[in-house]
Amino acid sequence: MSDEIKIGIIICDRYSGCAGGKCLRALNNREGAFSIYKDKDVKLVGYTACGGCPGGNIEYAPEEMKKNGVDVIHLATGLVVGYPPCSRITRFQDFIREKYGLDVVVGTHPIPQNYYETHTALRTWESPKWKEIIQPTLADEETRLLYD
Repeated sequence: MSDEIKIGIIICDRYSGCAGGKCLRALNNREGAFSIYKDKDVKLVGYTACGGCPGGNIEYAPEEMKKNGVDVIHLATGLVVGYPPCSRITRFQDFIREKYGLDVVVGTHPIPQNYYETHTALRTWESPKWKEIIQPTLADEETRLLYD
């Protein structure tokens, strides 16, 4: 059995023009939410935007990714750090898991330090729910600074 994991990334539509540099760097370096793959081969088999609020592409994109063999879908860090953060992120997780039977991880690259400071000052992530959501992408300050 192969240790290769096939992943798909869904980004926030606000960043639909994003070239994916931070996500791909974090994937290559196994940082942020990709640190769970430290000892695995990972293949990116899909990359798309959510389709804009309320996330219309969430209904269809995972199906195409599944046809391409995806094992795990990552909801990109932009859904967490944008302002306001995506209020539907846990619904997206639940929907993808239920409808497609896929694992879903919130986050890709580490939270950039500038976003961390802004959201800390705004107290965005103080609830237990948000503390859990940001955990895979929190990283230490040194790493966060590399993603500014």
